[in-house]
Amino acid sequence: MRNVHIYDADEDRITDALEDRRAAAAQGSLDTNVFADAVADFDNDCVMNFEEITPRLDPAHAATCRVKPFLDHPRAQAVLAWLRHWRKEVAVVLAMLLTLTGPFLLKPAQSTAPAHYDRRLVIITPHHDRIREEFGQAFAAHWKKTTGQTLFLDWRVPGGTSEIAMLIKSEATAAFQQHWQHHLKKTWSPAVAQYCLSAKASPDDEARKAYLASNVGTGMDVFFGGGAYDFEQQAKAGTLVAGDGETTGIIGLMKKHPGWFGGNGIPEKLSGEPFRDPQGRWCGACLSSSGIVFNRDVLRRIGITADPDSWADLADKRYYGQIALSDPGKSGSVTKALEMLIQQQMQIAIDRLKANPPPKITPEQLEAQGVAEGWNEGLRLILRISANARYFTDFSTKIPLEVAKGDAAAGMCIDFYGRSAEEDVRKPDGTSRVGFIAPLGGTSVSVDPIGMLRGAPDPELATAFIEFVLGEPGQKLWSFRAGETDGPKHHALRRLPVRHDLYTPENTARMSDGKEAPFEKAEAFTYHAERTAAAFNAIRFLVRVICVDSHEELHAAWKAIIDNGMPERAIKVLEDLTRVKYEAATGSISKILSARDKVRETRLARELGDAFRTQFIRARTMARQGL
Repeated sequence: MRNVHIYDADEDRITDALEDRRAAAAQGSLDTNVFADAVADFDNDCVMNFEEITPRLDPAHAATCRVKPFLDHPRAQAVLAWLRHWRKEVAVVLAMLLTLTGPFLLKPAQSTAPAHYDRRLVIITPHHDRIREEFGQAFAAHWKKTTGQTLFLDWRVPGGTSEIAMLIKSEATAAFQQHWQHHLKKTWSPAVAQYCLSAKASPDDEARKAYLASNVGTGMDVFFGGGAYDFEQQAKAGTLVAGDGETTGIIGLMKKHPGWFGGNGIPEKLSGEPFRDPQGRWCGACLSSSGIVFNRDVLRRIGITADPDSWADLADKRYYGQIALSDPGKSGSVTKALEMLIQQQMQIAIDRLKANPPPKITPEQLEAQGVAEGWNEGLRLILRISANARYFTDFSTKIPLEVAKGDAAAGMCIDFYGRSAEEDVRKPDGTSRVGFIAPLGGTSVSVDPIGMLRGAPDPELATAFIEFVLGEPGQKLWSFRAGETDGPKHHALRRLPVRHDLYTPENTARMSDGKEAPFEKAEAFTYHAERTAAAFNAIRFLVRVICVDSHEELHAAWKAIIDNGMPERAIKVLEDLTRVKYEAATGSISKILSARDKVRETRLARELGDAFRTQFIRARTMARQGL
């Protein structure tokens, strides 16, 4: 017996089953043995039976299809003709509309904000989503339990610390302009805009005094995460405040919890690194150090059998095209890592000179010579590491992801990024293809701070959040393994507590990295602010100009040198850093950068960039010629 569900006796592309069903409903409309009925119009609606049956319309009822009469209308025909004529342009416009509306169409149905909330806390941060998720949920739950209020944590994540600094300055300046013009009834000028947030303004400058005496804000409560340098700059500008001196801000917490601060809690300094502001405008929230994240599988593939353990390892020519780096102009943490690298080379140079001191040289002269030599050696090392780099990303968080995927052999990053990447790919037996090492003697133990912003909309709530972060609940959230009591719910954050008193045997046993002993390791490296602090912006600027902006020429020159047996003369030309010696970096270059004169800064960047690109091209040519 034939299968009527798929059989088509008259080959009119309508199965017998459908024809029999339509014939039963409307006699004579379709016939399993007559092909012609498929192209007939039983209901006289100007649409053939075949055209109606295909889209599941009824050929017996004219009301089921109005398409063809509509398309035959003169206006419809005119529109169709216009669309055919401008079809390419219409396609482009539709693509643009799709691009613009895509984010709204793909927006999750559920918002992170509660439908109804009692209070809102606005936090600006460079922290990634795991930290925001864990701290946001934990603090909201803590606040609900303590006060019965529903809280909305409004996270603002414009980018890295550099982007945050620009946003805070822009918002603070705009708010002060409103205060200056409408409240103080004064005329706004470029000089007022320049000096109101400038720590270098005269103490008697009217705009500066008015800003520091005001409570104008940015609409944000808390600055959470970054580097000590960035927080010091915000404190000097006046955008971070200590509080009212009694109950709000870090000063209020120092009075409420004196045991949290000091040698047994959060020291003011450790091994030369600032851990909190003496005036209480910011305080370290957790510990941080820089290091190398690496992929063992990729290392073995490129012929490297040992894990890297020093910054100098990344300058090895075998790492060519296998290093992941971030633009220091976009990341304060990367600039800090580069500063540590330079400081290590300075100390090595000083120790070398002390072992065999030049005749008739004073200790001060010896140190100055070692600092200058170490600066040059540090930049040379950064140059080679940059020459090995695959790229410079705008986001430091991308580096461990690229390394974990195997797209790079190694990269420079903050400790918790590296440790988190290691944990994410850890096998059940405890091994991992990803590793992280903080080079001993090559990085200091610093802090990731927190502070309250001037004019915070809710200073009481901002203080409560800072108290939560510095208290035991927040410190345990940073460091405990996921799932531990008082620990993170979803992801281990792999950070270390800033409070020394929390390193008890009971706590360290529950920490992801309890064996790190950061306060003891800090003794292996002493940060000397007087050596590089004044050159911090110069480091950021020079690496961007020499290594990032000129990376194509540097990368090509280094490859030519490698391919042609590492000729010494070509290497010497490549690594000629005469233009950016220590004296110039801390002198004329730093002076231009600190003046914030964008015209002079751009001119300097163009001059240095052109000079180094020419230098790299010359080194490549020499290498190819075997010179």
